[in-house]
Amino acid sequence: MRVLKFIVSGGGTGGHIFPAVAIADALRKIHPDCDILFIGAKDRMEMEKVPKAGYPIEGLWISGIQRKLSIENLLFPIKLISSLIKARKILHRFKPDVVIGVGGYASAAVLRMAVSQNIPCLIQEQNSFPGITNKWLAPKVNKICVAYEGMDQFFPKNKLVLTGNPVREEMVIIEGKREKGLAFFGLENNAPILLITGGSLGAKSVNQNIADGLKNLVKEGIQVLWQTGKPFYQDALEAAKAYPQVKVHEFIYKMDYAYAVADLVVARAGAITVSELSLVKKPAILVPYPYAAEDHQTKNAMALVKNEAAIHIADHDAKYALVETVIDLLKDENKRIELISNLSKLGYENAAENIANEVLNLVV
Repeated sequence: MRVLKFIVSGGGTGGHIFPAVAIADALRKIHPDCDILFIGAKDRMEMEKVPKAGYPIEGLWISGIQRKLSIENLLFPIKLISSLIKARKILHRFKPDVVIGVGGYASAAVLRMAVSQNIPCLIQEQNSFPGITNKWLAPKVNKICVAYEGMDQFFPKNKLVLTGNPVREEMVIIEGKREKGLAFFGLENNAPILLITGGSLGAKSVNQNIADGLKNLVKEGIQVLWQTGKPFYQDALEAAKAYPQVKVHEFIYKMDYAYAVADLVVARAGAITVSELSLVKKPAILVPYPYAAEDHQTKNAMALVKNEAAIHIADHDAKYALVETVIDLLKDENKRIELISNLSKLGYENAAENIANEVLNLVV
């Protein structure tokens, strides 16, 4: 049997990179000898994260158009032409059976060239409101894997497959890990635990409002496991120094342990975070990042809220409502049980494997 070859393209953020790696891992699980090449944008985080995950990557000189007048905008046409030419050369050399796009500027160049060469293409859209790249590519590709219902308002219905978002498997397998998590983080089993996570860079407004409300949280007997991100880490250490029940981390690498111990989660509403919460079935207060493209984080959050599976607080309301809502929800066990019950209906297990199978169905 011949060796199958796949190109995975996209990136820019962890929300694109981690699903891409999960799909690649699933393909390798099914076909251990397959050859997988990533293509990303030079100087973006995929150039570091993908090799750490064990895959080769090539970079294109590509970036988006800035909203204000800049030299970067003047360079955009040159970058685009350069990226299209390099993408065509890579495709000609590597000869993939299928090209997979996960969003991001590199994805647009690679899939555009792949389509022109009649190479089968699949895109995976993580959000409930698609990005510009995937909307532009949709009419040209063979298959579109999505994480939310109702995406036929953006994409051709005959190309859609509802798979859910691929997540890192080790992050969402939490059964039997609570005791290990308590020991790992130095937390007690006899008091509620609030997990705060704003992604690797943190969430400024969430962090500031938690810092301002720590005294009230501790007064209510709440333990806090707080991933701050690098920018707020020192401020958080200072705010928490008087409270041993507040555990501050710049970044939490053992998120499975964090989810396992959490009684309530406060988070942004990135697509992968929302998908992880649906799989670990943890009640959450979502505070979407208000400046995300097309306000897609709010749309992600509302996909849960409309099913009564999460609580939504707008970023501009966090100052007045966040800490109070945390306290009220941790006192209301029935409400948390209701949120968990509704979440359990929304998670899509085995998403990466299902997407990998859709990819394999395109192999000619």
